[in-house]
Amino acid sequence: MSNNTLSYPQVRKDKQGKYYIDFNLNNKRYRLFGGKLIGSSLLINSYPKHLRRKQASALAEQFYRHLVANDYSFSKKLNQIETFDLLISNKLKEPLSVPYKKALIHLAFNLRKQLLSKGSISKQFLNSLPLRYENNTSYNTTRRHLNVLVNHLHNNGFDIEKSTIKSRKQEEVLHKPIDNIEELLNQVYKFNKNLHLCCAITYCCLLRPHQEIRLLKWKDFSTDLKTIYLGGDKVKSKRNRLVPVPPYVRDLLVRSESDYNIFSNKIKPYNNDYFKTLFRRFKRLNPQIDKDITLYSFRHSAALNIFKRTGSITKLQKAMGHSSLKVSLTYLRGLEIAELTEEDMPSI
Repeated sequence: MSNNTLSYPQVRKDKQGKYYIDFNLNNKRYRLFGGKLIGSSLLINSYPKHLRRKQASALAEQFYRHLVANDYSFSKKLNQIETFDLLISNKLKEPLSVPYKKALIHLAFNLRKQLLSKGSISKQFLNSLPLRYENNTSYNTTRRHLNVLVNHLHNNGFDIEKSTIKSRKQEEVLHKPIDNIEELLNQVYKFNKNLHLCCAITYCCLLRPHQEIRLLKWKDFSTDLKTIYLGGDKVKSKRNRLVPVPPYVRDLLVRSESDYNIFSNKIKPYNNDYFKTLFRRFKRLNPQIDKDITLYSFRHSAALNIFKRTGSITKLQKAMGHSSLKVSLTYLRGLEIAELTEEDMPSI
């Protein structure tokens, strides 16, 4: 008997007088007393004895129709929309960051809407999604996220063509260093102490404000508050980090419960946009501050300070938590230190 073969289910009766159906599917024999495998609640022998043969015949027909309709499989064959939903759901179950998952959900919604409307997702439609953005960064980000979804669908057998549009060249952003750190920190302190602590840690410890700093708990600090211990799951480079805490920052810290967030003083931290919103309000109240100054300017200014004092790209790499020297070099070029190459840098 070859593959994808099915014998019509026969009604049988065992020695105890119980009815069942008997059939062969793809070289395997099945003896079934109920319809659980195909989602049917029919149980042959739950009926009175004089009705059991009739129910067995009905179940035999149910199984035969189901297996033929679903390519000789007990699993129900999914339609196009069901297949799309299942594949997208599986993708979103992966360990993704919240912003990344939101971006994928938004794109998946547009793809599904097109699939419902047109019955398919054309390459022209895929290409049109990034083209809605004039900004090159937004265009490239949308294109990259879209390719992730399309590749996932395509690689799992979904009928969809891959997008063919190319990325756009992005203009290099020059980060604005802060001229007078102490003065700006004093202004921030008068506005909000949590924001001030975030800025101080960003500058003095060179951590990233929106994730690494916002999520800090007291247990991430040593007992004497002189060191921050961050596991690879908490930093962008995915490498464990030990960060010295200077006296300026230590003087601002008042230890609380080990599992408490250092800003909210609760187990749950503030939301993703907490510091971004605070800094935007602070700048609105202080219009004299350069519009290009951001929270990350504290980190950029610290990087520039370290490089000017040490001249060592390797020290800068370790302080910033960069994954490679190449990242550090790119970072410094963004701070208007021109003509840097790896060969120009001190080596160990």
